Amino acid sequence: MLTSFSAKVHTAKSSHFRNKIDSAPDMRNLFRTFNSLLCPPPPPPTTSITADDFATFFTDKTRSISGQFSPPRTQDPHPTTSTAKTPIFSFCPLTEAEVSKLLLSNHPTTCPLDPIPSHLLQAISPTLLPALTHIINTSLLTGNFPIAFKQARVTPLLKKPTLNTSLIENYRPVSLLPFIAKTLERVVFNQVSLFLSQNDKLDAKQSGFRRGHSTETALLSVTEALRIAKAHSKSSVLILLDLSAAFDTVNHQILLSTLSSLGISGIPLRWFESYLTGRSFRVAWGGEVSKAHQLVTGVPQGSVLGPLLFSTYTTSLGPIIQAHGFSYHCYADDTQLYLSFQPDDPTVAARISGCLADISAWMKEHHLQLNLAKTELLVLPATPTLQHDFTIQLGSSTITPSTSVRNLGVIFDDQLTFKDHITKTARSCRFALYNIRKIRPFLTEHAAQLLVQALVISRLDYCNALLAGLPSNTVKPLQMIQNAAATGLQRAQKSPCYTSLYLPALATNHGLHQVQDTDACI
Repeated sequence: MLTSFSAKVHTAKSSHFRNKIDSAPDMRNLFRTFNSLLCPPPPPPTTSITADDFATFFTDKTRSISGQFSPPRTQDPHPTTSTAKTPIFSFCPLTEAEVSKLLLSNHPTTCPLDPIPSHLLQAISPTLLPALTHIINTSLLTGNFPIAFKQARVTPLLKKPTLNTSLIENYRPVSLLPFIAKTLERVVFNQVSLFLSQNDKLDAKQSGFRRGHSTETALLSVTEALRIAKAHSKSSVLILLDLSAAFDTVNHQILLSTLSSLGISGIPLRWFESYLTGRSFRVAWGGEVSKAHQLVTGVPQGSVLGPLLFSTYTTSLGPIIQAHGFSYHCYADDTQLYLSFQPDDPTVAARISGCLADISAWMKEHHLQLNLAKTELLVLPATPTLQHDFTIQLGSSTITPSTSVRNLGVIFDDQLTFKDHITKTARSCRFALYNIRKIRPFLTEHAAQLLVQALVISRLDYCNALLAGLPSNTVKPLQMIQNAAATGLQRAQKSPCYTSLYLPALATNHGLHQVQDTDACI
């Protein structure tokens, strides 16, 4: 009887895990599903904060930052004439076939404001195509963004699990937008980004949300420059700028003037003006929804166009940085400044101060707040024994060098060994493998592969090109994780570690060596 009961429980658990994992549409949802299976979500935090409290806090925070700046001094965003040298952008209407392709290629994220679930909309899209195509083309040809698409539903999310849930400042807003609104944005994004790329209007040093670019390309560009400087016996400084609520304080008048200077005028410019104005949001919290709050500044977070608009908004920052001899690379609002110099150069501290002062002035002029208290400075000496004492005083803020900084999810140290990053990556992967082992008896091989790919291999893959050329003993912890992941896919508890059992080419792709280490088995 007990054996039969245990067998039925095992079968039920296996079926439950298999259904949950197979139903996850992508790696992000698979990660959430895995966490919910092993770590059930805690009950809602016991706090007296209401939805209206969150809405008021988010609004007041943005208003407080924007209130520090003077009204912008910009030209008319609707010029009547344009120079012959500036190409003029215009929208192209879409066919039903193009709208269908766009609808089906978009991830079916559903917002509470959607009248029907997104996956259902995609399923019945052939019936709705004439109406959807008419809505999109009418918007493009008239320069009007539908009012119904300007609403957002915001969910407060705790910034870190360890933070006090009763403090409202420990939450950040996550904005959800209607699926059809994001589809219309995708149409505009595709056409505008193509125009800007073809006419070299985008900053070549901006990797944020551009085709063929990623955080890895941004980090590779900077890391390679720092390594070359070190090979030529030069020291370097790496400065990571921090902005407060950058997307939320973008001034619409300045943004429209910037778009106009890039060749976006007439109906397309009126479309962007319509897109930006009259927007509102409501906060959903604890089963309640706040009253509507108007957005008078900023580009919508969670939108398709937001990152592109922010990138165009900051195109004039690059020349300010380069005027001081600094190089830079951006990913959205994350900006990396770096400068290589001879170790005995006495002007470096003054150059850093001057560059940051001009950047701060540019930020103020463009209604962005540079957070000097969180701006980080990493000094990379030409030799391990060399010491540089750069303490930068800018106004009332003091920036002191750190021995390591977190840059786009990667930990940089002052010797570019990446040992801290490898240690942290290995630790998080071991924890994931430990959790997978708990439910491994109930998983099919396919389900186990999905979990290993989502929770372990993805971590090993992230920006692993930065580790190329490091000594084998430095990257060995990652090789051990890979071996353990391969072994974890085998049902037998005492099977030996064979890396070839799982993605045998992975070690070569990662720059890792094939290492047998049975102690790494899970």
